[in-house]
Amino acid sequence: MALRPYWKGYLKLSLVTCPVQMMPATSESEKVRFHTLNRQTQNRVVSHYVDSVTGREVREEDEVKGYQRGENEYVILEDEELENVALESTKTIDISTFAPRDSIEWIWLDTPYYLSPNDPVGQEAFSVIRDAMESQDMVGISRLVISRRERAVMLEPRGKGIVLWTLRYGDEVRDEDTYFEAIGDEKADSEMMPLFEQLIKKQTKDWSPKMVADPVQERLLEIIAAKKKALKPQKAKGKTAPSSPPSNIVNIMDALRKSVAAEKRATK
Repeated sequence: MALRPYWKGYLKLSLVTCPVQMMPATSESEKVRFHTLNRQTQNRVVSHYVDSVTGREVREEDEVKGYQRGENEYVILEDEELENVALESTKTIDISTFAPRDSIEWIWLDTPYYLSPNDPVGQEAFSVIRDAMESQDMVGISRLVISRRERAVMLEPRGKGIVLWTLRYGDEVRDEDTYFEAIGDEKADSEMMPLFEQLIKKQTKDWSPKMVADPVQERLLEIIAAKKKALKPQKAKGKTAPSSPPSNIVNIMDALRKSVAAEKRATK
């Protein structure tokens, strides 16, 4: 079954515009997920917001966002105020800036999405934008609203399509020097280096998704399968079902055995 696009809109570069669709490049739908149940009834448990002081349940219409400015002091923000600071255009990826691909380090990349044309009519314009960036080894920088949050994004040509990466904000990235400055300047032992290089070469393999298989996930699936099997209703004892007629494979094997046995007897 074809997946529904996560987002639909337009890709724009100067006067060139084309309809596009966006799909997440990664998925967690295959992960084992659990519901919290009441052990006694096996009904699902429903969570509610309660007042941290009174302990009383809070109605949905009374829930509001608050920014803490001090102990037990908050600045209240209404939904209308939060919506007003969002990017006005949520349907257009307008590429306003370009940057060399190798100038953007890995740590700025957040979540990848696949971007592709949403209409055969727009494929030519899409291809022009993609190939122009690829020929210059450039990526496009733009902004986009995803899940009601404005994000900076990077558009990277990839094969026939474009990979759109959401980028982390400046205050989300920590300076590596803060964590590496205590490491000394000692150089590696020149006698030990060849040994480790040989070890690395010996243990080098081509990349495979099996290298990042989740053993916990696999074990959970085994446990769940065993429990499901134990819960299957037992077949009622009664008339045994008529056995199915032997297949051609079984008949051929029997015939071969009889032939071999007959040949042995004839030889004797």
